[in-house]
Amino acid sequence: MPQAFVSVGSNINPGKNVRRAIRLLSCLVEITGISTVYRTQAESRPSQPPYYNCVIRIKTDVGPEDLKYRVLHGIEGLLGRRREKDKFSPRTIDLDLLLYGNRRIITPSLTVPDPEISTRPYLAFALQELQPRLRLPGSGVRIGTIASSTAPRTMAPLRIYTGFLRKEIPVGHKHRKTGRVGTRVADRAR
Repeated sequence: MPQAFVSVGSNINPGKNVRRAIRLLSCLVEITGISTVYRTQAESRPSQPPYYNCVIRIKTDVGPEDLKYRVLHGIEGLLGRRREKDKFSPRTIDLDLLLYGNRRIITPSLTVPDPEISTRPYLAFALQELQPRLRLPGSGVRIGTIASSTAPRTMAPLRIYTGFLRKEIPVGHKHRKTGRVGTRVADRAR
């Protein structure tokens, strides 16, 4: 099964929504790693509440387009995500496909690797934590090079919260109890 990396972010009740999103994702794919969660300032909107951001490493046999549009967008919809014209508006949850195996994908609707890896320090640092020897498909650039060249603006690691997530959502297997919400996501993912 291909390995993929998904970013998770929220600035509306982030402690609750990041946890819920990861639990729902664990019903559909095998989670093999959870990075440190960072509290970061909202991009281009310093007056907004801060975000919780992390990266999840997964194994899945779901293709990249279905993973992004059926699984990730399905979870976003269940958690109340509204796509606004303002791409910097607050959100309950934001799930993005960063990497999918060693594939480089450029279509009108999907770009992998996600270009924001090189501009958002929390993505580069989280990817380096999960896969220190990672090279970005296409360019071959090491993730450590990107992490060391990005300036971590106000980025605070949330170690206690991260420990809680890792304890509650163990890596290496799909969570078996999907519950009503997880079943709805699973139905959408088929």
